[in-house]
Amino acid sequence: MKNRRALISVYHKEGIVEFAQNLADLGWKLLSTGGTARLMRESGLEVQDVSEATGHPECFDGRVKTLHPAVHSGLLARRNNLDDMDMLESLGYAQIDLVCVNLYPFEETASRKPPVTDSELIEMIDIGGPTMIRSAAKNHQDVLVVTSSEQYAEVIQSLSATSGDPTKITHSLRSRLALQAFQRTAAYDAAVSSELDNRFIGEQVPTRVHISTAQGTSLRYGENPHQPAAFYPNSGEKSGLSGALQHGGKPLSYNNYLDLDGALRLARSLLASGFENDHGCVVIKHTNPCGAAVDKTQEGAWNNALASDPESAFGCVIAFTKPVEKKTAESIGNHFFECMIAPGYEPGVLEILSQKKNRRMLTLSSMTPREDVVSLRQLHGGWLAQVQGPPSIQWDSVQCVTDREFTETEIMLAKFGTTVISEVKSNAILLVSSTASGFATVGVGPGQTSRVEAVKIAARRAGDRAKDSMMVSDAFFPFRDGVDAASEIGVSSIIQPGGSVRDSDSIAAANEHGISMIFTHNRLFLH
Repeated sequence: MKNRRALISVYHKEGIVEFAQNLADLGWKLLSTGGTARLMRESGLEVQDVSEATGHPECFDGRVKTLHPAVHSGLLARRNNLDDMDMLESLGYAQIDLVCVNLYPFEETASRKPPVTDSELIEMIDIGGPTMIRSAAKNHQDVLVVTSSEQYAEVIQSLSATSGDPTKITHSLRSRLALQAFQRTAAYDAAVSSELDNRFIGEQVPTRVHISTAQGTSLRYGENPHQPAAFYPNSGEKSGLSGALQHGGKPLSYNNYLDLDGALRLARSLLASGFENDHGCVVIKHTNPCGAAVDKTQEGAWNNALASDPESAFGCVIAFTKPVEKKTAESIGNHFFECMIAPGYEPGVLEILSQKKNRRMLTLSSMTPREDVVSLRQLHGGWLAQVQGPPSIQWDSVQCVTDREFTETEIMLAKFGTTVISEVKSNAILLVSSTASGFATVGVGPGQTSRVEAVKIAARRAGDRAKDSMMVSDAFFPFRDGVDAASEIGVSSIIQPGGSVRDSDSIAAANEHGISMIFTHNRLFLH
């Protein structure tokens, strides 16, 4: 059989010796570089150094190893083109039939805490690897390109079925490997561009947006049954919902992902807003919080969050900021929820929660306080970007504008309320109250075109619990009617950004009703 050559040069070496051994057993000759070559030799494999094949040494601390015509001619020469093959022979070069390459860990290096220096990061920008991958992928009709250890088994199985002859490998496998290769280099370039944009330009929002994902997973359907849908994890290190572990149940739906994302954002915002020592519970329905609470006990947080709107909480998504306790699971009982996400579950809790069918529990072990990140939103014809995170209210500079002052407890309640309302669709009104050992929502009025209507919805859901509650508004009151409506249901304090030309009318109304009111000077719209 004609000798076939494989060029293997990998940074991540898991499984590479076995892969190379399988190739050698099928009669392939092996070429390699640096540490990969040493590892294979130490494992008893016969390997030719790329520098021997090129006649040129590795140089500049390994910056130049495979950037040579001998390598790329061997990859790009078209086997069915007589001129190409004659030229290859006249140059004294040999064809390369398989390339196995993975890249310097730029993404991992860029995500280190504390951040590495620019010079250290630059050295993690791979040049030779992406170039070989692109050459091989371009000529995939003749060259197999392997870019992930996850592909090793399938490639060896396919070659074994052809007695090692790559010319008999199906076009389907060749083209799929090539596509995955181009996807990998695209993701890599996107990561480099984005990170250097952040470092070199340093604006809060990037100059350009590059979106890079891992392999997508098809979903049953989108928001509605007639809409195809998929979930695409971030490329590189898994985080958020892509890093969550699901415990049983059917796969997550498109709507499940949206609701879980909303629950996770609010839960992490509570951790970032001064409630990291309390138990936090968030109940989400159709992306809006219908209840939220912080409490000294987790069972109390759940019961208070549920009490905010038990009717809307039917079929909800729940998030906890701490591992779920047995008492909490028992308190949840038969309540119908779709999904739950938490940092973990005490022994026996998953068994209790799984007694009712179709519940999906997820563990996100790294549930950290929320931080500001650039959030993207697609529009027809482009993208919007904004920095999004927990409310950035400077509480030492908020302004009490009424005769009646705020107490220290009310300030903490205000921190809780503004955190929750930042995740309620605007226009939004929220009613919150102190509990025996924490704070909780008692009425949520989300997503109304009229702020007064939002007040009415929140009041209706709160019922008698509206009395002595705090009203939180995501934007200013354009007229005093919102304050008057608050008085009618017994609200004792109001939190709002202020900034209306009629602020004086709202302040006067609050004073007339004996209501205390704070201006935060921060609007909290969520469109």
